[in-house]
Formats: sequence, C-alpha cells, structure tokens
Amino acid sequence: MCRIMFFIGLLMSFSPISLAQTKTLTFGIVPQQSAKRLATLWTPILQQLSEQSDLNIVFSTAKDIPTFELRLAKGEYDIAYMNPYHYVVFGKSVGYKAIAKQKDKTIKGVIVAKINSGIKSINDLEGSRLAFPAPAAFAASILPRAELKKNGISFTPVYVSSHDSVYLNVSRGFFPAGGGIQRTLNNMQDKVRSELTTIWQTAGYTPHAFATHPRVDKTTRDKILAALLNLNTNDQGQALLQSINFKGIESAVDNDWDDARALELETLSGSSKQQK
Repeated sequence: MCRIMFFIGLLMSFSPISLAQTKTLTFGIVPQQSAKRLATLWTPILQQLSEQSDLNIVFSTAKDIPTFELRLAKGEYDIAYMNPYHYVVFGKSVGYKAIAKQKDKTIKGVIVAKINSGIKSINDLEGSRLAFPAPAAFAASILPRAELKKNGISFTPVYVSSHDSVYLNVSRGFFPAGGGIQRTLNNMQDKVRSELTTIWQTAGYTPHAFATHPRVDKTTRDKILAALLNLNTNDQGQALLQSINFKGIESAVDNDWDDARALELETLSGSSKQQK
C-alpha cells in the first residue's frame, strides 16, 4: 500500500510541469532552402526554444513551397515561420496569429544573374525563361514578376521549389536570372554566391511572420514568444540567430503586415494554376 501511495505521489509531483514538457508542437519552416539545410540551421534553435519554454517544439518543413502552403491551409503546423503573403492569406483563412518577426529588418526581393553574363538590368531579360522558387513566394517571386510585367518585359516563369535551387540553377547557367531574397542569398555557400550578381532589388517590406495556429492557447503562445525573445539576451541565442542571418527577434502584431495587404496580389489558387 505504501508503495502504491508513493508512486501516486510521484506521478502527481510531475503535474503540471511534466505535462508541459511533454506537449509537442510542430514548428513549420517555409522551405526557402533544402530540408537538410533548414534542419541543420533551425533544429538547434528549436531545441533552445523547447528548453526555454518547457515545450517539445519539433522541426517541420515541406518538400517545396506549394506543399508548405497546402499544409498551412490544412492547419498542420502549430507554429509556422511564413512569408508575408502566406501570413496575409492564412491569417485570414485559417486564423494563424503573428507573435514575432525578425528585428530591425525588412524583406527585400532580388533578381540575380550569373556574373559576367552580360546581363546588367531586367531589361536584358526580355523573352527569357526565369527561375523562381514558387508562385506564391512573396519577395522572391510575386514582387519580381510584378516588376517585370510592369516594365512590359515578357518572360516565362519556371518554378524550381526553393531559393537555393534558383541560385544554383542561375550560377550553373541553366537560367539567365532568377528571383530570391537578400537573406537567403547571403546564406548561400561562397562558391555559389560569388557566381551571382544582383541586377534588381525590391523595396523593403515587413519580414516573415512567426505565427501560431488558433488551437495554440494564449499561455503557450506567451511561452513561445518569451523563448523567441530570450534568444536576443544570451551568447548562445545570439549565435543561433546569427547562423540564420538574424540580428534579433521582436514581438509583432497583425497590423505589421498591412504593407503586404496593401498590394494587389494574385490569389494562391491563381498561382497554383499558373504553376501547372
């Protein structure tokens, strides 16, 4: 009897802390880079967030951006790091709610060409097949395509699944140019980045959102936000942020993405048709 009471008491002593520690949340990262590269960069960050929040936060992504969009639409991720357009769309349709964003940073799309290719501006791309990550990649695809169309430049978009694929394809001469963003371009290996030159850049917009699904309660949201902000405050956290070219993380509210909402953007359904 004493043994039974001892084990009951032991089990009770783990609640509610042990329940919090065993709660598993999926953190979906938009696949701007390969899944292997993202896992290498983000898994240590999520381990730190797990330790700081007493939650079990696990890495997740998708094979490409359209698949990531489908999973967002189904609400498969408890937490997601998504581009501004995705946040505008899935914040409205699914209810994802922003909690944080990269600190002191705007997102800027770029069009890159192979260095010494003779391509100096977007006017040199008339009639070209151009590489983009995916139809609904905000700064790397939507904004550059809109700029090309605004300037009357005819082109054929080819979607190659990730930012890294764009840079690799252009550096190898398979496409004359392609779309990306400055941060992922900076993250590329030197041997690839040194083969590329930026021929056009967008204006700056509010960067990607860290957002939670509606099923994530306020207490858990607050723990996640506190853990994210805590990365700013210690050497280990700052090193982890530096590994993904972040200067820091700051809290965010829904209205921060009104600049993206103000744009006349094509719908995801329209993008899917275009991709096919």
